[in-house]
Amino acid sequence: MTLSCPVCHKELVDQDFGGVQVHVCVNGCKGLYFDWLQMQKLDHKNQGFGDALQAALKYPRVNDENRERLHCPKCQLLMYRHQFALDKEVNIDECYGCGGIFLDSGELQELRDHSMSPQEEQAYLNKLVEDMPETKALEQQAQKDEQRADALAHLTRFLRLSYYMTGGHDWIDSPNDKS
Repeated sequence: MTLSCPVCHKELVDQDFGGVQVHVCVNGCKGLYFDWLQMQKLDHKNQGFGDALQAALKYPRVNDENRERLHCPKCQLLMYRHQFALDKEVNIDECYGCGGIFLDSGELQELRDHSMSPQEEQAYLNKLVEDMPETKALEQQAQKDEQRADALAHLTRFLRLSYYMTGGHDWIDSPNDKS
C-alpha cells in the first residue's frame, strides 16, 4: 500500500531505522510517519541504527504551527496535533483511528535530544496525573466518601453492642483512648 505524505503529498518511502520500519518523505518535506507503537522504539537516544536513521536525524526542524490539521496517510482521518507527552517542546500529529504518528522534519532529533531518564519520565507522568482535573475530582470524591462514612459510623454508634457494653463510650468515637 503506497502512502502519501500528509504535508506535501509526495510518496512516503519505507525505510529501516534499525529494526523499525518508518515511512519517510524522502523526496519532499522529510517528515516521518510511524505506524502504531513504532515511534516509542526510537524516541530515546541510542535507539535504532542505520544510515536511514542518521540521515533523518540530520534534517533541520521544519514546523508550521499555523497549518491546517493533517489527514492520516493510512486511514485518512484527521490527525490531532498535540504536545508529545514526554517533551513539551515538540508537537506531534497523531491519528486516533489507527494510532499513527507524523513528525515533521527534525522533530525526531528534538525528541531524542530531550529524552528523559526512566525516573524523570515517571516523575513527569505522576505530575501529569496529579494535575489532571479528573484526578482532583476523584480525590475530592474520596475525601467526601470518607467523611460520609465517618459521619454514618458516628450516627449509628448506638446500634452497636460495644456502645452499650462500654457505657456509651465507643471505640469509634475515640480510637486512641483505651479507657
